[in-house]
Amino acid sequence: MSRIAIITDTDSSLPLELAKKHGIVQVPIIIQFGDESFRDVEAIDNETLFTRIDKDGKLPTTAAPSPGQFAESFKAAFASGADEILCLNISSEMSATYTSARQAAEMFDGKRIEVMDTRSLCIGQGYMVLAAADVAARGGSMEEAIKAGEEIRERTYLFGALTTLKYIAMSGRVSSLAAGMAGLLDIKPILSLQNGKLSLLEKVRTQGKSWTRAIELCDEKRAGRKIEKMAIVNVKCPDSARLFETQIRAALPCPDEILHTDVNPGLSVHTGAGMVAVAFTTAE
Repeated sequence: MSRIAIITDTDSSLPLELAKKHGIVQVPIIIQFGDESFRDVEAIDNETLFTRIDKDGKLPTTAAPSPGQFAESFKAAFASGADEILCLNISSEMSATYTSARQAAEMFDGKRIEVMDTRSLCIGQGYMVLAAADVAARGGSMEEAIKAGEEIRERTYLFGALTTLKYIAMSGRVSSLAAGMAGLLDIKPILSLQNGKLSLLEKVRTQGKSWTRAIELCDEKRAGRKIEKMAIVNVKCPDSARLFETQIRAALPCPDEILHTDVNPGLSVHTGAGMVAVAFTTAE
């Protein structure tokens, strides 16, 4: 029986204690302010990130972990007794992380390293990683672990609401004028995961209506099926996340336990502070 090590990147936004429990290694995304580079989670958190953004008045850039970073993790996994490695990365539509991991895998002749483009991100990616880790823990094969990740992706949905377009305006995705007008009109865009990308799905007036609409979209997507897992993610607004959970529980048949987690800086820099989202998986 081969022992499979599960590796991912920090864009999975898995809480550190949960990743540790399942033996999952998260290779850090790189956050760059000019010539300064910080490893996601290890050297920078959201508090530090957004304090710096607000001070500088501009966003940092993000970069995929280098092939060398992945190679270090692969080498450590083999040294710890792994026979094979499955590395599940953020959607290749969003980052070069998948390509970097592939390049690292090629450095290990004679070793089986499968690198998977999850076509997902955040806790949607995290759910795929956890599914693969469960198979590996039970002694399943590499093919079974990959299949488990792929299957849960098809049953996972994510909807979120932004409180401001300020940070998206900094990125150049919308003009400062448009963001300012949206602020005056109290427009709160709704995000969704579509075709491997985090996309602006709808624009709704007021935070209350955006949360209501996000919950409606969840109900539409579950289509009467049981919700097996649910997570609420946020960027620097845990109180809002807890309030959002209260509203979701009142509207949907939620599981007893709902995971709460932060969006790590590698992704939160693209959504901005104040974002709240829900991700869930349905029964087959």
